[in-house]
Amino acid sequence: MLRGRCVQNSKNIRKKGILRVIKAYLDHHKLGELLLIGGYIGHRQLAFALAEQKRTDLPLGQVFIDHQIISRRELSFILARQRALRFIAAFLLCAMSLSFTARKARADTIADVPAKISVSVSLTNTNSANIGRISIWPALFGADEQRSDNLSAFTKWEDMFSRFDKALDTRSGQKVALELKKELSPFKNMKLEDMAVAVNSMMNKKKYILDKKNWGKSDYWATPIEFMTRGGDCEDFAIAKYAALRALGVSESRLRLVIVHDENKNIPHAVLAVYTQNGPLILDNQIKTVEKAEAIAHYRPIFSINREAWWLHSAPSETVIASAH
Repeated sequence: MLRGRCVQNSKNIRKKGILRVIKAYLDHHKLGELLLIGGYIGHRQLAFALAEQKRTDLPLGQVFIDHQIISRRELSFILARQRALRFIAAFLLCAMSLSFTARKARADTIADVPAKISVSVSLTNTNSANIGRISIWPALFGADEQRSDNLSAFTKWEDMFSRFDKALDTRSGQKVALELKKELSPFKNMKLEDMAVAVNSMMNKKKYILDKKNWGKSDYWATPIEFMTRGGDCEDFAIAKYAALRALGVSESRLRLVIVHDENKNIPHAVLAVYTQNGPLILDNQIKTVEKAEAIAHYRPIFSINREAWWLHSAPSETVIASAH
């Protein structure tokens, strides 16, 4: 139980552009700096911890935890987030430094491929409001987020759509797409919540297999056609669910592939977020049931993406920090 808790504003993240935030994380390698720019601690907490580290010769992270300046979960998240940002850093920094010459993959350059396997849906007034566009998104797992329309860094995402499009021009791909439409047909005109449950249950019956074994690559984003044929890993499940819901007429704005840090397993993971009228639902190959995002405590979002934009997630702008005393 933490005592003497205080509230500290992390306005530094809010003031910076999304690429500058990522660059800041990559430019700061020391734990104290990462926690400081992330809004987890203030300068006084950092000064206290550094002095205590010098006195005790303990690792800095242990000092923060022992004095309840941050929790073990917060420490785990900030380190996992740094690893995840490094994973996309080469692309993001390239996009930033070559912004005037680099090709920008925006929403209008990524084809709406799932629309090609669209299942006919009767858009009544109720159903239209249920699955139509939204412009306000509730907090995902309680995190703040910053949006960017520049998708040029996410080449695996764009490449998946390109391969998906080409697959639908082949006889084998068309056969798989037709079978998928038949499987999805009973779900049309359902309420969005029921539709999400049905799609999640259907896709979770597919085989889980690591990319290395399936494709001979450490990280491969399979198309829904490939996934329906060969199974896949976590992001492939999420992508297939995304495509299925788009085919059922759910607006792009309601769907996001979300990369999270699984604090139970201490590994990155991918899920699909579906924004309903009652908040985001999480479709997860690790959880049999569809749960509200607010009910899942062990996921910390790192970034999320759809065809229209991507979002960098961070700790809430008002982060509760333990005092140094």
